[in-house]
Amino acid sequence: MILTTPALNRRRFLSGTAALGAAAALGLPGMARAQAPLTIGFIYVGPRDDFGYNQAHAEGAAAVKAMEGVTVVEEENVAETIDVQKSMESMINLDGASLIFPTSFGYFNPHILELAPKYPDVRFQHAAGLWTDGMPTNVGSYFGYIGMGQYLNGIVAGHMSQTKKIGFVAAKPIPQVLLNINSFLLGARAVDPTITCQVIFTGEWSLAVKEAEATNALADAGCDVITCHVDGPKVVMETAAGRGCYICGYHADQSALAPEKYLTGAEWNWAGVYTGMVQTVLDGGTIPNFVRGGLADGFIKMSPLGPAVTDAARAQFEATKAEIMAGGFSVIRGPLNDNAGNALLAAGEALVETDIALESMDYLVEGVIGSTS
Repeated sequence: MILTTPALNRRRFLSGTAALGAAAALGLPGMARAQAPLTIGFIYVGPRDDFGYNQAHAEGAAAVKAMEGVTVVEEENVAETIDVQKSMESMINLDGASLIFPTSFGYFNPHILELAPKYPDVRFQHAAGLWTDGMPTNVGSYFGYIGMGQYLNGIVAGHMSQTKKIGFVAAKPIPQVLLNINSFLLGARAVDPTITCQVIFTGEWSLAVKEAEATNALADAGCDVITCHVDGPKVVMETAAGRGCYICGYHADQSALAPEKYLTGAEWNWAGVYTGMVQTVLDGGTIPNFVRGGLADGFIKMSPLGPAVTDAARAQFEATKAEIMAGGFSVIRGPLNDNAGNALLAAGEALVETDIALESMDYLVEGVIGSTS
């Protein structure tokens, strides 16, 4: 059975039924907790059909729905505010959820960290957050090394750019976004060390007007290959292609939006990740507090190379992908400076994809035009 409750109605119902929620939390007979062996909640910050971040997670949730012995509750368009706490409590107290996947970055701190101690028997598994010792043990974080995908995007972009200027539309300067920007540029510089990447931050995960303005500004500046890290890449992809730029996708496959201009894309591959975590719970196990994986682990995948991609680009793309699949690959390696001229890594130093230091990245590398402030 699949339950999907509109966000507004769900929150209104919760606010009027505090006693009912308290009863459910205590596990009293006849409550929703007994309706299924395992009830799972998925929460999205935007719509599930956004051609991007939320759609990728929803596709993973769809794989969970096909599993035996589970009930899935989903809610979309939930802001990174107190609203997500209300949504999580609703899923717990009204639907009986004992495993919740809140998928947006801003849900973690303070919202999940505040709510988890109140519900010690509920597992809160959050995408992109950085769980560390001392945090509630019923909280975990999961993510993938998708910067490797942006590095591969950059390799193709480096071959296809005629202006030697590539562009990046970004939402917020959090570590995961910065790693993607840096990886895109460093991939391109593996082809031509003179290439630059201009980044424009919109300040929001989803804001179509600013995304279109940023994309047009990058095209005006001469960027002829553009990618992004926003929740729904559709506006960026269509605007860039409309300006004659090549595009590299992100989160999901956007090739259908502009097939002649789409080069490749870094995609999430959540189906196996989600079903694996859920199966662990069904088998009586506990999901680790820190779950990560890359290309070789099936956490991410690459869109098929588009028809415009040259043979030289294809060859370097495939060779580098094979290196990444073998494990231990380093995008961030010395000698390397940030774009303010400060030394980051000396020659011979490198941060492999699994290095936890990458998840606190606060810099843009040399060659990226833009600022985190």
